[in-house]
Amino acid sequence: MATFVLIPGAGSDSWYWHLVSPELRAAGHDVVAVDLPCDDDSAGLAEYTDVVVDAVGSRAMTDDLVVVAQSMGGFTAPLVCERLPVRLMVLVAAMVPRPGETGTEWWSTSGYQTAVEGTDMPDNEVELFYNCTPPALIEEAMAYWRDQSGTPMAEPWPLDAWPDVPTRFVLARQDRMFPADFVRPMVRERLGIEPDEIDGDHCPFLSRPEELAATIAMPLAR
Repeated sequence: MATFVLIPGAGSDSWYWHLVSPELRAAGHDVVAVDLPCDDDSAGLAEYTDVVVDAVGSRAMTDDLVVVAQSMGGFTAPLVCERLPVRLMVLVAAMVPRPGETGTEWWSTSGYQTAVEGTDMPDNEVELFYNCTPPALIEEAMAYWRDQSGTPMAEPWPLDAWPDVPTRFVLARQDRMFPADFVRPMVRERLGIEPDEIDGDHCPFLSRPEELAATIAMPLAR
């Protein structure tokens, strides 16, 4: 069994994983859901990484670690893998950075802006992020929404190369924020892998928690 380290995306906290965590625990795994200092302008990628490493604590000495990150968490997860003995990294509807690339630059250098140009992108957060999420959960999620500092997005991603850790990517087919037709080639180009695909929106931990939990734990059951 493993310890799943769950990293949220921009403006989010550990609550967003609250439906996935019990699914993983029911399968016999341990879970560390992390709260990042997303609304702290003094905190950058190094501080985000420190928070995750500190949250894992002594588990790093005894447990198999699986680091899971959603959306903007894709900038932090690889940095954690450089600090801890991680068995597997799983990116969920995530940004995939290159060495020296800032989060601000990513929107153009990844091909995202070109891919969505001329498409009907929703102009509100509910339709953009939660188009498959039950209404009651959307209302609850909005109460947990936090301000996201621009500090980590302005910093060049500090690694010289992607960490030498097995990596998987979970694509959500109905994701309007990161459309599937953009994600598939981006993942192939930047990670050299084919993404796993599930139904769901940009927040599949709310819209498809059981399917997401089974998917991120799948290699451990093989």
